[in-house]
Amino acid sequence: MLALLAGAAAGFHVSPALASAPPVRRHWPVRGPLAAAVSKGRGRADHVALTFDDGPDVVGTPQILDVLDDLGVHATFFVLGEMVERHPQVLGDLVARGHEVGVHGWDHRNSLRRPGREVVEGVGRTVEQLAGFGVRPAFYRPPYGVVTGGTLRAAREHGLRLVLWESWGYDWEPVATPESVLARLSQGLRGGATVLLHDSDCTSSPGSWRSTLGALRPLVTGLRARGLEVGTLARHGLIAPR
Repeated sequence: MLALLAGAAAGFHVSPALASAPPVRRHWPVRGPLAAAVSKGRGRADHVALTFDDGPDVVGTPQILDVLDDLGVHATFFVLGEMVERHPQVLGDLVARGHEVGVHGWDHRNSLRRPGREVVEGVGRTVEQLAGFGVRPAFYRPPYGVVTGGTLRAAREHGLRLVLWESWGYDWEPVATPESVLARLSQGLRGGATVLLHDSDCTSSPGSWRSTLGALRPLVTGLRARGLEVGTLARHGLIAPR
């Protein structure tokens, strides 16, 4: 079955996986045998899942956490193991504030450019690292959203559910502004969606997290005005394949 999924994955993510620049990110529909292993993050119709990638960052993450605290919102942070190693105190603060932690891998290398065993080992190393903070992650989002045999095996071996996204703000772009991020997210954003943003610029344009920060409050306020709850993937109704 894993071989079948790996073959399907090869055709699932193509063009962005071949690009080396972090800003190249796209989204694909999940069909066929991948549907059971990979989720776009569709959840409760009255809820929007708020997720952040690439942290924890010593500059961006704390400021985003402060805004989330002020809004009374918990989110899911897909962290990189090497960033946790650099900034353990930020991860500890994130956990203490009640946010959900998911795995983004040990580093942000494209899974199509490395052996599958390295992907599995990197995810496992990050899972073990998070255990030291009392965290047992349930979700995994590979860098660039690239799904390969290695990422599928990593999810299976470590009891994680692969979760991508449905709406994103293009907040990594050098031309991004709070207004452009909000405008991107407003295009077709509906209840049940998972939103992708970034709390770190470690793989993006310098200072790009500031655009995310500026868009965060109006985004949450606007969703609430529509009667939608904003929160974590767990609150979204997604379940890991334990």
